[in-house]
Amino acid sequence: MTEKAASLVTQAKQWASRYGEFSNGTEGAVLTVPLRVGAAWASGDADALAELYTEDGSELIGDNQLRGREQIRTYMAEAFAGSYKGSRLVEEPVDIRLLTPDVAVAVTQGGVVRAGEEEPVPENSFRATWVVVRRDGDWRLFSHQTSPLKG
Repeated sequence: MTEKAASLVTQAKQWASRYGEFSNGTEGAVLTVPLRVGAAWASGDADALAELYTEDGSELIGDNQLRGREQIRTYMAEAFAGSYKGSRLVEEPVDIRLLTPDVAVAVTQGGVVRAGEEEPVPENSFRATWVVVRRDGDWRLFSHQTSPLKG
């Protein structure tokens, strides 16, 4: 594991209370993916964020379907320098389903907290679906998409 990845894991462990009822075993391991994504996002680190995806991973963000780490990295680097500068993600686990020993679907609810805000405003709140796969002993993000929640 790289030094950067190890740092993100350490941050994820600090957020362990955010695992809700899914704090142990495989479900807790699956939830490290959203936690590591949140840590990379809070750091504005597009490289660390992209590395959490499988090589062929995908991200649906707004109307943009991103395919592969490089598209995700490029898009997020621009976003962290622009509209997402200083923002962070908040996510609370809603459900986790293990489809096979190495594939899981997690559902979270939360949103993007923009710089200067305390919580997501209604237009930045969403429910997210995470398709997570275990590769070489590590859980990685294969597909992620959000659906807006309106207050």
